Amino acid sequence: MINKQDELVLRYIKELGGDIRSHYTIDPEEFDHYTIKRGLRNSDGTGVFAGVTRIGSVQGYTVTDGEPVPIEGKLYYRGIDITDIITAHGAAGTFGYEEVAYLLLFGKLPTKNQLDHYNRMLSAARKLPEGFTEDTILTLPGADIMNKLARCILTLYTFDAAADDISVENVIRQSIELIGRVPVIIVNSYAAKRHYFDRESLFIHVPQGELSLAENFLHMLRKDNHYTQAEARLLDFMLILHAEHGGGNNSAFSCRTLSSTGTDTYAALSAAVGSLKGPLHGGANIKVMEMFTHIREHVSDIRDNDEIYTYLSKMLDKKVFDGSGKIYGLGHAVYTKSDPRTLLLKAFVRQMVKEQALPGVAGSVAALAEDFALMEIVEVQGIRALQSRLKDHKVICANVDMYSGLVYRMLGIPDELFTPLFAAARMAGWCAHRIEELVSGDRIIRPAYRVVTQRTPYVPLQDRG
Repeated sequence: MINKQDELVLRYIKELGGDIRSHYTIDPEEFDHYTIKRGLRNSDGTGVFAGVTRIGSVQGYTVTDGEPVPIEGKLYYRGIDITDIITAHGAAGTFGYEEVAYLLLFGKLPTKNQLDHYNRMLSAARKLPEGFTEDTILTLPGADIMNKLARCILTLYTFDAAADDISVENVIRQSIELIGRVPVIIVNSYAAKRHYFDRESLFIHVPQGELSLAENFLHMLRKDNHYTQAEARLLDFMLILHAEHGGGNNSAFSCRTLSSTGTDTYAALSAAVGSLKGPLHGGANIKVMEMFTHIREHVSDIRDNDEIYTYLSKMLDKKVFDGSGKIYGLGHAVYTKSDPRTLLLKAFVRQMVKEQALPGVAGSVAALAEDFALMEIVEVQGIRALQSRLKDHKVICANVDMYSGLVYRMLGIPDELFTPLFAAARMAGWCAHRIEELVSGDRIIRPAYRVVTQRTPYVPLQDRG
């Protein structure tokens, strides 16, 4: 809620007259004239190369005769296909996120002894500094968990005696602590939000040393600490899918950009969190669920393909929903024919519907089947609506955000925690990119901007109209 002082400032700004936006608006022709690659994208939509990495590989097209050719999407962590990781842990019934985090940080899969030792370090890291929850989280609660997470990460700087040491060994130590602490911070911040903003009872649970990240998250989140192994493995599956996505995504690039200046780990990682919060990045999973709620409320027959298509076309025309002209959950900067994470998610949900069994606590099989059917219709008709407007006939697929919110709701996870969970998972990838930038970047990241302002003389105050 805006206070009186803010209202006075806004009123003054409006009374200034003139269109303030005009001083910030740049004619699109300027970008074309100077061959500016907006968003660091080439004219064909592919990304501008800004570096090299050995951490994650996102593949959605090949280049033949200088032109991108769409292919089925692939995602690799340190050269290992994400599908193979998911399949292996699914078959063994084991938790895999900790192994994936080790792989990203240390560059190779751990032996059993190495993984056991790493898990003990993670377990120890889950204990927040003395008084941190009381003084940092409960004393100044936040309505937005992502903003609160960023503030908490910055605050951890004050508890680290070697906060500014950017040696590889120290940054890995800080990374392990952050991977362990961030999920605890998220759950405790949500507990504070529920209590102080939603007026609900306050309960805070202590993480258990022997549990995986996924198990601990559900243990701390739920009032009765109860969860099933199927639920925990599903959440672990989601964490693995979101752990890393190359150096070019906005949050990883933000982390690398700050790291290139030599700043501390907490500053670099809080910047990544701030980037991920955006609705065009990690915040898209919440926008997807809001979009589906809106469609349900405004489309009379959600099984009618043509009616869905018509309404999605109105969304693209900025006539309905949030006026952005976007269909959230569709399209990706790299993936073309398919997003491998989406295919894995869809296969899982489809199997749950087929087997008439839910691992989660929310809703019924019938409700899940109906939600899933609507999402598949929106995926098909949304792509159809988008391609009807694209002159270059760009190949478009659904991205991971289209279905991830549904899976989180199956687990009874509140919408406010969708993006924070994304951040908890991505912490491992961000930390790996920070270390790689510190070791191999060797130059501050500083792209150039073309100035298009006309030169104007300075006018003394008494001569201004």
